[in-house]
Amino acid sequence: MEYFKLSNGVEIPALGFGTWQVKGDTCYHAVREALNVGYRHIDTAWIYRNEKEVGRAIKDSGIDRKDLFITTKCWNDHRGYENTLRAFNESCENLQTDYLDLYLLHWPKPLDKESWKAIEELYLAGKIRAIGVSNYHKHHLEDLYTTAKIKPMVDQVEYHPRLTQEPLMKYLKDENIQMQSYSPLMRGGVMEIPLLQELAKKYNKSISLIVLRWNIQNGVVVIPKSVTPSRIKENFEIFDFEIEEEDLLKINSLNDNFRTGSDPDNFDF
Repeated sequence: MEYFKLSNGVEIPALGFGTWQVKGDTCYHAVREALNVGYRHIDTAWIYRNEKEVGRAIKDSGIDRKDLFITTKCWNDHRGYENTLRAFNESCENLQTDYLDLYLLHWPKPLDKESWKAIEELYLAGKIRAIGVSNYHKHHLEDLYTTAKIKPMVDQVEYHPRLTQEPLMKYLKDENIQMQSYSPLMRGGVMEIPLLQELAKKYNKSISLIVLRWNIQNGVVVIPKSVTPSRIKENFEIFDFEIEEEDLLKINSLNDNFRTGSDPDNFDF
C-alpha cells in the first residue's frame, strides 16, 4: 500500500474502497471482501444509508481498528453546529467506532461555517484524526476560510480522465490540501476511451488499473467502488507498475470538463 501524508502528519492510504449506492447485505459482503483483499481505507457517508453495514463488516473482519482508515461525511440536512455534532455521534454509533479517521462536509451548503466549527472542536478533542470537505471549489474553500481556525486537510471531488480539475488541483497543492477522487472510472465510461484501451494493452493491465494508477501518480487519493469480488481484487493490484510520464500527460489531455455527477455550483439537494 502507498500512502499520502496530510497537512497534520496523518497518513492516508492512497487507495480506498468506496460504498456509494451499495446497501444492505451487498454492502456488508463487499466491504468484507475488500478488507480480506487488503484494503484498509473504507469510504462511506450518512446519506449512503449503509454505515451500519460498513461498521458490522469492519467489526466482523477482526482487523485492529488502528490499522483501518474510516471516512464518512456530514450530509446537507445536518448543517449547523448542534446538528453536525449529532450527525457525527450517529455516524460513529452506526460504524461502531469512537473516532473517525476522516470526516467531511459532503457538499457546500449554507451553515457550513457553523458545521465546520463543530468539526474543528471534534478534531481538537481527538475524535477525528483529519477533517475535510467534499465537492468544494476554490471559492467555497475561501469562504470557509473567513471563519475557520483549521484548514481542511482533504477535498474529495469528482476526478477522472475527462475531468482533471487542474486549476483546483493546483490550488489544493498550494494550500496543502489533499485531493481525493470519487467516480474515478466515470461509472464505467473509461472503458470506451480509445487512448486508455491502447495504454491497457501497452502495460498489460486493465483500463481500470491504468486509471487508478494515473490517479495515484498524479498525487490523488482514489476511491473505486465495486461489489464484484474479482474486480475488488483487481482494483487493489495497482502497486506493481508505474505509468510513464508521457502517458500520464496523454491521459491528462483527455480532459473536457465532463461530469458524471452534479456540479458543486449548481445542485438542488
